[in-house]
Amino acid sequence: MNNSLSTIDYIVFIIYFIVVAGYGYSIYYKRKRDEQDAKAFFLAEGTLTWWAIGASLIASNISAEQFIGMSGEGFFLGIAVAAYEWIAAIALIIVAVWFIPVYLKNKIYTMPQFLQTRYNESTALIMAIFWLFLYVFVNLTSILYLGAVAINGLTGGEYLHVIMIGLAVFALLISLGGMKVVAYTDVIQVAVLILGGLMTTYIALTVVGEKFGVGSNALAGFQVLMDQAPEHFKMIIPRPNATSTQNEISKYLTFPGLASYAAGIWIINLNYWGCNQYITQRALGADLHTARTGILFAGLLKLMMPLIVMLPGIAAFVLYKGGYLPQLVGGKDGAYSAMLTFLPTGLKGLSVAALTAAIVASLAGKVNSISTIFTLDIYAKYFKKGSDESSLLFIGRATVFSAMILAVLFTWNDLLGIGGEGGFTFIQKYTGFISPGVFAMFVLGMFWKRTTGTAAIVGVISGFLLSVFFNEFAPTILGNDTLIYTAYPNGKGAFEIPFHICMGLSFAFTMIIMIAISMAGPKVNPKAFELDTAMFKVKPSTMALIVLTLMLITVLYVKFW
Repeated sequence: MNNSLSTIDYIVFIIYFIVVAGYGYSIYYKRKRDEQDAKAFFLAEGTLTWWAIGASLIASNISAEQFIGMSGEGFFLGIAVAAYEWIAAIALIIVAVWFIPVYLKNKIYTMPQFLQTRYNESTALIMAIFWLFLYVFVNLTSILYLGAVAINGLTGGEYLHVIMIGLAVFALLISLGGMKVVAYTDVIQVAVLILGGLMTTYIALTVVGEKFGVGSNALAGFQVLMDQAPEHFKMIIPRPNATSTQNEISKYLTFPGLASYAAGIWIINLNYWGCNQYITQRALGADLHTARTGILFAGLLKLMMPLIVMLPGIAAFVLYKGGYLPQLVGGKDGAYSAMLTFLPTGLKGLSVAALTAAIVASLAGKVNSISTIFTLDIYAKYFKKGSDESSLLFIGRATVFSAMILAVLFTWNDLLGIGGEGGFTFIQKYTGFISPGVFAMFVLGMFWKRTTGTAAIVGVISGFLLSVFFNEFAPTILGNDTLIYTAYPNGKGAFEIPFHICMGLSFAFTMIIMIAISMAGPKVNPKAFELDTAMFKVKPSTMALIVLTLMLITVLYVKFW
């Protein structure tokens, strides 16, 4: 094992940087020459192809928390964590068929604009401010911190802050060019991400094969994984009983078997893919068929992501269990970096480029969304109404720069404690507290005309408070065993309800509260969306993509159920 990069590795990485930066500049130069309006900067309106939309969705989604955090969950939990990716593919089908038509029909460009159009200005402002804080101080900081830590571990462990600044500057170079530059450079980024990720997985499997004496064969190495860790190849984590170990209980708390599929994992995915500016922005500037095809293309790409981000974690577990991997720096979150040390010269540089591509693409996409929300939903409405195009472009770029500076400052000494509880857990914890309320507010606003603005505000607040209650206080107040849930010892002297169950309970009660308030309000809501059900119909080519995706998911679940 070698923890440092060679000259050839650095050359491979530099070539990657030059290609991405050069292509990004060419797109920026053309956009600057042909398109000077703010919508072109924020949305690349009408200029993105379906493959650019799909690639950009994946490049923005797969970042350090997936490479590092999900690989760590693969080490600890196994293939069950792949449900996040495979259920996401189904969620993308739902978003493409039913959510995107609502946005496009009503000319929605930002999520706060949706809330103002459907509910009222107060709801939009509250959520705009909230999303800005969430994106800057949770998402942006965690992506930057985890990415810098991972790359730092591969370069000798002495350059954390230099790498952090380098990632921020690289992302700024891309994001200052606007959404079109972000989306089209994401095509290169996702190609590097997939190629480098697949090579890492292939080498990891061959290393397992060699260490266990079955030869340098990836398929044989995969069979070794299944033989040595059969419990890691089950999609359903069994419910603990009186004889369960603390490790088995901890796995269930992370992914509570069938209960996850009842609510929690659907709320996570549908809220993330359908109600998230960071994601939907790629499709909002396109026509319906292009947006739909791009989203479904992203769904197909999601099916292979566990192979890239999860399987190396299981390989690390088997090697660790067999004594071939003496230690993991950073606990389970060190699984992916540990596997990279087995890579030969040159391929290690490609894998670092893939990791960098994932980080930079996510950073660029995130700051572009931050800039869009602040400029269009706050600055243009409350600071300087009637701003001209040049002013909006200036404020947009200034916001990009400011958001990245804040992220660097807050990650400089890990001020938020991201490294303390693991990156994947950090993001899920702080976004999951608001997902039930936000998703309830969106889904009722889209598909139930009676929903009122008052119900929306009460719903998002109730969803948050209920999430806090079920996560933090319910086990203590109500005991560890009730009619609606079971709490389990978390190994830290307290009882805990599985996170997905908390989300399901919070969502269910929030829906009940919102429906009751709406029923008590006016029978006719003048701000309700008029749904064009004809837009929900799909073309034969679109249906073919949907059927193919569902067939592949069915095969995967039948194999590992």
